[in-house]
Amino acid sequence: MARQEKAEKDKGAGPAIPQNRGPAAKVLPWLIPVAVVALFAAAGFLVGRVFGTRGRAQTVSAGESASAEAAAKDLDAKMSEDKNWFYDLDPVVANLNEPGVTRYVRVSLTLEIAAAWLDTEAKPFLDQKKPLMKHWLTLYLANLTIDEARGEKNLVRIQNHICNVLNQGLFPEGKPRIKDVLLREFAVQ
Repeated sequence: MARQEKAEKDKGAGPAIPQNRGPAAKVLPWLIPVAVVALFAAAGFLVGRVFGTRGRAQTVSAGESASAEAAAKDLDAKMSEDKNWFYDLDPVVANLNEPGVTRYVRVSLTLEIAAAWLDTEAKPFLDQKKPLMKHWLTLYLANLTIDEARGEKNLVRIQNHICNVLNQGLFPEGKPRIKDVLLREFAVQ
């Protein structure tokens, strides 16, 4: 009888027979990594929405508002009165002074030069000073915050400040020769 009991014990202690767990057992190991990736993707999307530009650049150009059209008409009237000429500067890109978030501004300017300063003598001078003007613009723009770079009042203030700084820097003891600074492009990202 002892042998019979021992034989029954050996039958129960044999190798375990795997049970058929169904399709859920095959999918479960893949479900957890997919859920983690989806969670991180959703978190990244939400952080971008909260701290970003909401998916679009904020661009202001010369024809987008009624005030810009009025300014263009005033500019045409000024041009017919006196024969001022224009000098294009290279685009300037600078990081804005925003802690914790990388924001930048891209600016393309055109300088309106007084008609009294002939373009034949002015262009070589301005070409020579172009790196210095770009440096000044980069330093000035890098000191702006996002709030200081938005809105029409701020853009007019920025234009006036750039005009004054360029006149003071290029002609420290002379008569200002830059009449106005025109924005060809002003994009905040």
